[in-house]
Amino acid sequence: MLIRQWQPITRNALHFDEEKSLESRSGATLHLFQTAARIDPRGILLVHHGLAEHARRYGAFASAIAEQGFHVFAHDHRGHGSTVAPDAPLRRFATSGGAEKLLRDCRAVHVHALETCGPLPVIVLGHSLGGHIALNYGERFGRDLAGLCIWNADVALGLDRRVGRMALKVEKALKGSDVASDLSRRMIFDSWAKTILPRRTDFDWLSHDPAVVDAYIADPLCGITPTVSMMEDITRLVFEGGSKAGLSLLPPELPIHLLGGSEDPATRNGKAIAELAAAMEAIGCEHVQHLVVPGARHETLLETAPYREPAMASLIAFLLDVTG
Repeated sequence: MLIRQWQPITRNALHFDEEKSLESRSGATLHLFQTAARIDPRGILLVHHGLAEHARRYGAFASAIAEQGFHVFAHDHRGHGSTVAPDAPLRRFATSGGAEKLLRDCRAVHVHALETCGPLPVIVLGHSLGGHIALNYGERFGRDLAGLCIWNADVALGLDRRVGRMALKVEKALKGSDVASDLSRRMIFDSWAKTILPRRTDFDWLSHDPAVVDAYIADPLCGITPTVSMMEDITRLVFEGGSKAGLSLLPPELPIHLLGGSEDPATRNGKAIAELAAAMEAIGCEHVQHLVVPGARHETLLETAPYREPAMASLIAFLLDVTG
């Protein structure tokens, strides 16, 4: 099977091939994007986006992966982008059971991808919040996967996370569930903004590329403040997925690719990636790769070339390896 020589991402193909709606058993109508493999297909890559963004931003990435023989699917999560559900307006996953419904939606896309493309190996890649979703998905459905990629996510359950969880409960008691979580805004976006000095904007922690940062700021579907209920669901994903009991559910033979950047505040400048690799190996995972890209910030896939290309080369080597 011919595999094309890896070429750096260009801005020539910024869009997915196709957009459609997909009904999920969770009750959501998922806004789904897909790009077909450009050569003989060897696998399917399912992409899970991060908090306060949407799947459309991954169009150029999808085109680059399609050049290597992979069909790429990405959907807007509940409460994000153009996905709609009766219980999930923008900034909320659901009135109840949001974490579970997120995983049901991911399963719906997985099944749809196989029905569309045939019985090809499936790899899941999650960025940031998507990394937590991907980890929980892998713990539940890992035996259906050829590979699992968790990028730019910190699953450690340290004291700060436990204190934050308690503070969130206080915020809920004072304000309710379906209002903006100012606490989360301060603890996440505001604190991460302060890690970049000097900085042009409060979102420079995303990428060295000013065009990416400016597009994010200008996008009304990016940078949203999650509701208290959304943060409760995210906290559940973090604590359940990152626990020893959760990690122990990963199939030992499942190949795993972990990645962060040394200037990524969401991974404590990459330390979280090395810690997660060690934790996975300690519970018996047999094939764990991890990479911390020197100088890279949070959105590795939307970084400038010196930071993005090593990450992409590592990912493509992983994808080709796990699909044989």
